[in-house]
Amino acid sequence: MQKLLSLPPNLVSAFYELENVDRTEWFCTSDPVGMKLGSGGGTTWLLREWHRNQKTEHSTEKRILLHAGGQSRRLPGYAPSGKVLTPIPVFRWARGQKLGQNLLSLQLPLYEKIMERTPEKLRTLIASGDVYIRAEKPLQEIPDADVVCYGLWVDPVLATHHGVFVSDRKQPEALDFMLQKPSLQELENLSKTHLFLMDIGIWLLSDRAVELLMKRSQKEEGASDKNIPYSDLKYYDLYSDFGLSLGNHPRINDEELNQLSVAILPLPGGEFYHYGTSRELLSSTVTLQNKVYDQRQIMHRKVKPNPAIFVQNAEVHVSLSSKNDSLWIENSCIGVSWTIGSRQIITGVPENNWTLTLPDGVCVDIVPLGEKSRAVRPYGFDDVFKGDTRDEKTLFLGMPFPAWLTERGLTADDVTGRKDDLQAAGIFPVVADIGQMGKVLRWMVSEPELTEGKEIWLNSQRLSADEISAQADLRQLYAQRENFRKNNWELLARNYEKSVFYQLDLADVAENFHRLELKKPDVLPADAPQMQRIHNRMLRAQIDKLDGNDFRDDEKKAFGLLREGLLTDLYERKSRPHLNVYSDQIVWGRSPVRIDAAGGWTDTPPYSLFAGGNVVNLAIELNGQPPLQVYVKPCKDFHIVLRSIDMGAMEVVNDFDELQDYCKIGSPFSIPKAALTLAGFGPAFSEVAYPSLEKQLQAFGTGIEITLLSAIPAGSGLGTSSILASTVLGSLSDFCGLMWDKNEICRRTLALEQLLTTGGGWQDQYGGVLQGIKLLQTEPGFVQNPLVRWLPEHLFTHPEYRDCHLLYYTGITRTAKGILAEIVRSMFLNSSVHLGILENMKAHALDMAEAIQRNDFETYGALIGKTWTQNKALDCGTNPPAVEAIIDRIKDYTLGYKLPGAGGGGYLYMVAKDPQAALRIREILMQDVPNPRARFVEMALSGTGFQVSRS
Repeated sequence: MQKLLSLPPNLVSAFYELENVDRTEWFCTSDPVGMKLGSGGGTTWLLREWHRNQKTEHSTEKRILLHAGGQSRRLPGYAPSGKVLTPIPVFRWARGQKLGQNLLSLQLPLYEKIMERTPEKLRTLIASGDVYIRAEKPLQEIPDADVVCYGLWVDPVLATHHGVFVSDRKQPEALDFMLQKPSLQELENLSKTHLFLMDIGIWLLSDRAVELLMKRSQKEEGASDKNIPYSDLKYYDLYSDFGLSLGNHPRINDEELNQLSVAILPLPGGEFYHYGTSRELLSSTVTLQNKVYDQRQIMHRKVKPNPAIFVQNAEVHVSLSSKNDSLWIENSCIGVSWTIGSRQIITGVPENNWTLTLPDGVCVDIVPLGEKSRAVRPYGFDDVFKGDTRDEKTLFLGMPFPAWLTERGLTADDVTGRKDDLQAAGIFPVVADIGQMGKVLRWMVSEPELTEGKEIWLNSQRLSADEISAQADLRQLYAQRENFRKNNWELLARNYEKSVFYQLDLADVAENFHRLELKKPDVLPADAPQMQRIHNRMLRAQIDKLDGNDFRDDEKKAFGLLREGLLTDLYERKSRPHLNVYSDQIVWGRSPVRIDAAGGWTDTPPYSLFAGGNVVNLAIELNGQPPLQVYVKPCKDFHIVLRSIDMGAMEVVNDFDELQDYCKIGSPFSIPKAALTLAGFGPAFSEVAYPSLEKQLQAFGTGIEITLLSAIPAGSGLGTSSILASTVLGSLSDFCGLMWDKNEICRRTLALEQLLTTGGGWQDQYGGVLQGIKLLQTEPGFVQNPLVRWLPEHLFTHPEYRDCHLLYYTGITRTAKGILAEIVRSMFLNSSVHLGILENMKAHALDMAEAIQRNDFETYGALIGKTWTQNKALDCGTNPPAVEAIIDRIKDYTLGYKLPGAGGGGYLYMVAKDPQAALRIREILMQDVPNPRARFVEMALSGTGFQVSRS
């Protein structure tokens, strides 16, 4: 997906290096200097320059266009680098963000998500660079129109400051017309018959709409100078010109534009944060930070003296208090002799020992212009940098500019540059000496009588705001920020209890520690929160891994701490087994297997522990039988006999050591040994201490014989090992009178897998132990107790659909442990990429549940396909070439397909378009079998789940 940016001219050449982006995916340019094109003309210019750079006029790739140029008059602190690169503090309630994030990196994921859902002909998204838009709910389907615009339901007062989409109440999805900054009276008059949404600047355009937009941006008479590539363009606004020509009753008559189809979509759970002014920089950030007040979701324990204080990439040597309201310090050093107040933005200040008092409402921006020279730019919090320098209405530092001059014994003649526009007036001195910077700054902001400061100002080259943006050394600006941030890293790590450190994307943190050659964080003490200790160990391991050092000990400790957290509850609730059958009775347990339809992986610790999980899965029998079976019976000798019918293996266990070697690699009896341990036959989980296993069995009254039958190949992807573990635990519960219900059996299965060090989530066991198809949901916490909602079975049992569900054994196997460990490692590290996919998976599970509740077969099939896409995004090894070759042969006959479980092999689940398509799939795969083991297996929904009975 291509990203096209319109940026300030000085940023264009440096952007690729500063943001470290791939030139094959990113393109940036600026509007022609001195020419105002508007958002429509700017779009045309950006697309033309992109086509010229690609040496083609047409491209089928989807593209996101961001308009991020402009002078940034009302946010001077980030004018040189553009508002789109404004650093945004990590949200105190969010996990997986980056310390170096900016407005651009926060914006893009939503735009990319929208473009992934667009119909084929909607290939262009246009958005603004000075806003951050969030969608708290899943996106709806995007209609196949020429123009699709997103809007928000807002208070009418707010709408009067923006563009508004107006639609007829009888046809709310279609645009009737658009208004720009309507009055309250207009909106009230319309409310009887119409609805309105505020334009948030996300527009999707078809190729036809783009063609017409470009056509309208060109002068009818053509280019005025063929040697100037932009001389054929004119000012044309996307919103007030193009937008007002759209809809069923457009405000501008234009035959071609009036015929474009337009759809309006409310952004689900939409939030709109504007970053256009200094005031909005603070207000939007405060609102974002305070979006969540639930202290359980706020990971650090820092309480700021004022919620509107933001410090990042900085050194601050003064104490901050509640009086410092609306304070932003970034890429700056605040020395011990500074006095700061409220409503202040301080950016770019190098290390200094200035004695400086900043009055309330006065901001400071120091901009590097080369290796040593810097422009000193103070300004007022609400300055707009507009107006004639001789006009009393023109404000600078919050006061009339002529009064500022008079107070300092200056006249308008002392100001270089243009007089008619403050933005172009040369009032900011260029100074090389750090000490002189402090003196001229004092004179400019609070000490007009400071003669030395005045002399520095008069004898210096002075630049206008426009010239500062044009001449700023952005590489130097970034280098200073990087240096401050380097010093911040170790402080954040040491102050982990009151910082965002362990909620960051720790994969990114490790990269930074490695690149900057920083010492890895110390091991956290035993009284630190368990999850932070886990993150700490995995971060240390990742840093060592990148540094080329041995990382295995810390990684092992991380998994050990997770295991400890999940097992703690069971260590406290020990078991006391007692014989609960007659001497000649056999306990017979059997279970179906499961297919995960949506949300798989969100059930896996540690993700489910800090975010909760959503899974839709179904319990199925194979060839008319539950394929996992366990037999438990008394044994005359006081030992334990373990047998496996399918593996042809047997083992006799005589002591505790043999019982507790369940982690032995390759053992066919790891599961029953761990299950017996959890059932109270291992000292760690037994209420009563026994000197030996033989003595415990004598007290129990008998030896034990357990026989396993798994009528399903290993590595099937159907949750076999987890469900077999549940079946053993459930059978032992009945045999030993432990009275575990199905929920407790599943909880202990999660613990059993931790004992085996295989890890794993909770969905496999719940998928098989509980019957039918269900939505399973958990809340964050070490104790995972899924809330179960059973879903209707119509799509799986009705004759119209029953035969459309196909299960095919591919003959290719792959164990999940390696896949699982790698993905769990990324969870430990709060990898933003992985957390983003998992968040989408959670939402997708809810979409799947809704489709099943609606008996919507086509959507169900399509969502199965989406599950497969998400699994592949999480693990690229999910779809090996041998599996892909099978899929390629049948995919045209399906609505969706996936490999259940972790993927890589095992079974292939297919949802055929109809019964005829299902027959065709069977013919194709039976006529040319990919390997000797591949075969169809008949599947049917299980109406019982786990069952246990006695002879």
